Amino acid sequence: MTDRRLAIDAWESLFRAQHEVFGDISGDFEGTTLSQAEYDVLLTVTRGEDQTARLRDVTANMLISQPSVSRLVDRMVTRGLLSKCADPDDGRGALVHATDEGAAMFRRLASTHGRAIAERMSVLSEGELTQLRELTAKLRRVEPGC
Repeated sequence: MTDRRLAIDAWESLFRAQHEVFGDISGDFEGTTLSQAEYDVLLTVTRGEDQTARLRDVTANMLISQPSVSRLVDRMVTRGLLSKCADPDDGRGALVHATDEGAAMFRRLASTHGRAIAERMSVLSEGELTQLRELTAKLRRVEPGC
């Protein structure tokens, strides 16, 4: 059986590390035309085939509620960053597609943000980064590399 105190200490350390790293890299969004939430939506959408994703997949990747994601996507459609249409394979669902403008904004910020993440994570070796990815995937009950 897992030592309860060790489990709590590990959880607190993981939580504090995540909070500090997140704080360090969240500055990448100051003074930009994309919020961090908009960036996260575009990250999911631009990774999809033809820069398109199901709205439910976008919601699954976000850390906010489904109604909040829907409102955010609607605002992004109004801003011209996304287009939205009915999902032909799911009558209740929707597809969102990154517009050329949205994809370009995402790529510009992704380059800077990716460098900041890599720099912040550079305190770990490649082996440690691999181990961290595997351990966090295990905590999330996800197969590594997915």
